Amino acid sequence: MRYKAVIFDWDGTLADSTGGIVMAMQYAANKLRVASRSDFDIQQIIGLGLAEAIQTLWPEHESDEKLVSEVAGAYAEFYMSDKRPPINLFDSVTDMIDDLRSTQHKLGVATGKARRGLTRALQETGLSHAFHETRCADETRSKPHPLMLEELQQVLGLDVSEMVMVGDTQFDIEMGKRAGMSTIAITHGAHTHEKLTQAEPDYVVHSIEELHQCLR
Repeated sequence: MRYKAVIFDWDGTLADSTGGIVMAMQYAANKLRVASRSDFDIQQIIGLGLAEAIQTLWPEHESDEKLVSEVAGAYAEFYMSDKRPPINLFDSVTDMIDDLRSTQHKLGVATGKARRGLTRALQETGLSHAFHETRCADETRSKPHPLMLEELQQVLGLDVSEMVMVGDTQFDIEMGKRAGMSTIAITHGAHTHEKLTQAEPDYVVHSIEELHQCLR
């Protein structure tokens, strides 16, 4: 395959950050004394915007805007603190990004993170200047709505046939398909191989090295 632009999800795709997200949500649940949820259940909402993730985990509180906001605030408190484990990139991410940039690919990020969280993550991993454009869930629509990809397409000035969405969750694949883009699922993140294949991605890879080969 040959694309002019590659749009990456962040958590669970480029960054091995699933554990930190689970810890932050468990902290928020304990602080606000809402019903406990398993680590696995929390993994299943990774990729959604924070409010949508909270409403999905606790549908009984879906209409309680005050509580949703308080849980989101507690989550952010933990995630932006030193209590969260360091964010580590998956092996070979930097090499892949450097190579794709050297071959004139446009690179973007479409993430369920808030802008504040993505900015810190990019700084922490040394990738602040690696991407041509990024979109976060708090400045557009949450996945799987395609709006953030449509906005990236407009900024990059490319046709959807020239772009591919890469992610580790069903939400990423569904968003890409709704935007009319090709999709690549990577299996080392939040959702299982079985759940990813249910979303019918165009390609499935199991590591950054395999993804790099696929894109090149």
